[in-house]
Amino acid sequence: MPEHDALAEREHALEEGYFQQKDHQLIERMRKAAADEVERAALERSTGLSDPALLQELLELGFTFATASLLPLVPVLEVAWAEGGISPAERELIEKLAHSRGIDDASPAGGLLRQWMTIRPDDKVFQRAGRLIAAMLGSASHKAFGLTAQELVAYCEKVAEASGGIFGTRLRSVTPEERALLTRIATDLNARPR
Repeated sequence: MPEHDALAEREHALEEGYFQQKDHQLIERMRKAAADEVERAALERSTGLSDPALLQELLELGFTFATASLLPLVPVLEVAWAEGGISPAERELIEKLAHSRGIDDASPAGGLLRQWMTIRPDDKVFQRAGRLIAAMLGSASHKAFGLTAQELVAYCEKVAEASGGIFGTRLRSVTPEERALLTRIATDLNARPR
């Protein structure tokens, strides 16, 4: 075989390999886009949100159809983490709320909740949750949410009080920092703190 033919064959093989790789990348991007669209549609059904920007924000924060039920618990978790860690009493209240919302310990949402009670969620989850929850509460299907803004703020207050205050007494059971946090959460959710 002449050298020129061997080089041409090699060039053709390299081109073919390059285009096969590009085709594979394109197919993978298309598969991912289709999967993302299916996830976005499921998230829309489960949250009642139809705004593509809000749905994208949920996805960016790591929420999926399987974990969207945790969104209302984010403010409760934020209050529990306000003093640097979650006490056993706070953990018990959070788990009780999760179970009342149908979050099974063995589910993806239950696993993420355990993770968040062990390792504090990123600040951006706390910062963006209030607006997303308020949007869910304002959606046409807010009844499926299972909580009103007022009930959610009241639960946050219960968690703030759960640690028992100074030396286990009920004196000043809610710290000024927690009170400020509760006020911000109530404002974010358009609710009134007690």
